[in-house]
Amino acid sequence: MLRKKKTEVYALGRHIFLSADKARRVIDQIRGRSYGETLIILELMSYRACYPILNLVYSAAANATFSIGSSEANLIINKVEVNEGTTAKKLKPRARGRSYVIKKNRCHITIVMKDISLDEYEEIYYFEKPRWKKTTMTYPDVYNSGVVWDKK
Repeated sequence: MLRKKKTEVYALGRHIFLSADKARRVIDQIRGRSYGETLIILELMSYRACYPILNLVYSAAANATFSIGSSEANLIINKVEVNEGTTAKKLKPRARGRSYVIKKNRCHITIVMKDISLDEYEEIYYFEKPRWKKTTMTYPDVYNSGVVWDKK
């Protein structure tokens, strides 16, 4: 039986005191880039959101070297998502005995890194090798055959 090797690791930052929109502004710049490019971009950008995201990138790279033994040169950022977290509400006193609500937003950031050198399959035999020969069906490729498709 063929099973794909584990090539993805992730780091999860929860309850970061940051607006999700402000974090997405930085996240969109690093999505799909390599580990070295990401570090350069995050160190040179002048947003407050760069520091917690940089720490998460470091953490995801450390997870990759520990769990799957990959080097940092082979890592790319495969998937990044920012979700809204809880909102802390504080009351500030105003004139005539009224109060004003101050909302402090939080977000959850997930960074998934992939090792591009480990895109391989490993063979797993639970009891013994199967005695039959596997045959694969081949189908003609109608989309990349050079035929122009009419969309009407």
